[in-house]
Amino acid sequence: MLFELFVHSVVDYAIYMLDVDGRVISWNTGAERIKGYSEAEILGRHFSVFYTDRDIADGKPAEELLIAAEMGSHEDEGWRLRRGGEKFWANTVITALRDREGALVGFGKVTRDLTEHRKSQEETTGRRRAFAHFVRAQETERRRIAWDVHDDSIQSMIAVSMRLQMLAAQRRDSALAQLDEAIQGAIRRLRILVAQLRPPALDDDDLVASVREYLDDVVTGWGLECTLRHDFTAKPPPDIVVTAFRILQEALVNVRKHANATAVEVSLTGQDGGLLVKVADNGDGMKAGVEGSREVASGEHIGMASMRERAEAAQGWFRISSGPGEGTSVAFWIPLGPPWSARN
Repeated sequence: MLFELFVHSVVDYAIYMLDVDGRVISWNTGAERIKGYSEAEILGRHFSVFYTDRDIADGKPAEELLIAAEMGSHEDEGWRLRRGGEKFWANTVITALRDREGALVGFGKVTRDLTEHRKSQEETTGRRRAFAHFVRAQETERRRIAWDVHDDSIQSMIAVSMRLQMLAAQRRDSALAQLDEAIQGAIRRLRILVAQLRPPALDDDDLVASVREYLDDVVTGWGLECTLRHDFTAKPPPDIVVTAFRILQEALVNVRKHANATAVEVSLTGQDGGLLVKVADNGDGMKAGVEGSREVASGEHIGMASMRERAEAAQGWFRISSGPGEGTSVAFWIPLGPPWSARN
């Protein structure tokens, strides 16, 4: 009696029974709410009324009962119909019911309405795909600029430098030598710019190598002692590699601009089906009472917002922990699983 009262009171699940031929013989409040039929309207009708014309033509209702009878139960997810023909996305479980002698006496069926859940998943997938397209477009432009600077500007300046070196040697002119030193300095700065725009390892979708290159070619030049720790062996999609690198790059730029640090440690680890990245410095730390960012006037607020937006757009999270004199630690996590695998 109590069990029947419980079943009848459930409103989030359609719970009902079928006879051995598939006709409805019981109906709870949840079934009425989800499917739209009153008990008087549905009792005695075949449960195929909940299926689309295509499923009926394919023999799906009968097949599901057969599988449930043979296997004990059958679970499915797909389109079902409410009263009036409106479609909804449902998860259904059919369980064979047998008496003590093992004879089949009917079926129990539980249906959940997953329409909103499916809609949410589709919206999430759409946002990820849009973000992936944005990342690829942005990186294509960065790559183009980096190649132009490397293949045009730097090569032209190298040619000028070589000519100046020859003239300086021939004429023993210190002014020409000083000019060449200035050009060499400009070439070094342009090479750092190229490394910032697009580390070569990014073209191979190698996150660890890209981070190592950036630390060696750029960050050490800021006077920071760099440590890279990683146990990350997964091969993530290019969009994740680029997103993680750009967030990490922004974090390191913030260390240079604001931390007053002498050392920074970067770690890359796999965690909970995703990539966990931490950037920790030994600098001054943030001011007391400033949660997650410094004053806007310092310029760091924009950087923090950019990192957080990138991580959250990738369906991950971003966190900062800091204290005066304790340094600052930036951590972010990005999932590695689908729908990243369906990017196009």
